[in-house]
Amino acid sequence: MTEQNLSDGFSCPLPVSHHEAIMLGHGSGGSMTSELIQRVFHKYFQSDGLEQKNDAANLLMPDHIHRIAMTTDSHIVTPLFFPGGDIGKLAVCGTVNDLLTAGAVPKWLSAAFILEEGLPIAILEKILESMKKCAEEAQVEIVTGDTKVVERGKGDGIFINTTGIGYIAENFQPGGEKARPGDAVILSGTVGNHGMSVLCARGELGIKADISSDAAPLNEMVRNLRPFAPSVHVLRDPTRGGLSTTLNEIANQSQVGIELDEKLIPISKEVNAVCEMLGFDPYTIANEGKMIIIIPDEIKQEALLAVRSSKYGENAAIIGRVFANQSPMVLLRTILGTHRILDSLSGELLPRIC
Repeated sequence: MTEQNLSDGFSCPLPVSHHEAIMLGHGSGGSMTSELIQRVFHKYFQSDGLEQKNDAANLLMPDHIHRIAMTTDSHIVTPLFFPGGDIGKLAVCGTVNDLLTAGAVPKWLSAAFILEEGLPIAILEKILESMKKCAEEAQVEIVTGDTKVVERGKGDGIFINTTGIGYIAENFQPGGEKARPGDAVILSGTVGNHGMSVLCARGELGIKADISSDAAPLNEMVRNLRPFAPSVHVLRDPTRGGLSTTLNEIANQSQVGIELDEKLIPISKEVNAVCEMLGFDPYTIANEGKMIIIIPDEIKQEALLAVRSSKYGENAAIIGRVFANQSPMVLLRTILGTHRILDSLSGELLPRIC
């Protein structure tokens, strides 16, 4: 039997399974994360917001008229700086984009910092400057925060937690449970850029590639979709676990099938080459500046033009459709014309990626 002392840290002299102790895979955003939430967290935390199972909670204010969205996220990426971004930009973009998936107008952020003793002040200021620039672009204010310091060797430089609040218009409330058979699936750009950018920046594999993270606030993109409200059924940013995991979450929330066409999914030559070299599936690689839009088929072309007209949507494409199915699943029609099932990411493919 596994020895464990909960009163004085923890001690696990024997091997443990993922049912007995936390493992890296529990932070993947994939099936292990989902299982941990359902098996452990759900026993203690239950609310209407959590039951929505979306990236941001859609909350009714006490006046029973107005609604807000609220989300929170923690950022532990390594290295702290990578092509196209850094941990500060990632913290703001990730939180803003999660609010946008609820159809909200992002307004306020909190920022809490866990700093490691010995972190150069110059590095901290560089990260804060990046957060400032990104917040200005996203038109949000950082209005409160907190700072803690841990001993040297206990914090890996800096961890950042951000919480975001925005307000929701009555007629624009997309959600992962609202996909309907016949809907079209739009992806706002190429997949895998963020994950591959961070991986290459680590230098552990000796791979050099011209890949930049896609980290970006998508306010303009979502604003361009507001004229289509309330027909925008789902907005979701495919971050941890990538396109495949995110679409599986939507399929399960809406109890539908989703079919993608491999020929239509945008992916850069550089990302594709690195994935092939390492044996990675690009559809499970993290993104930080992309949006999945699920919308009725009859307005898909107009919505696509609206997305492409935004700053970060020029490579947007219609990549698939929603269909009725008794068992929620995501299918990929391959270039060869065959089908394969796209599963959620299980364990941790690339730890410390966001």
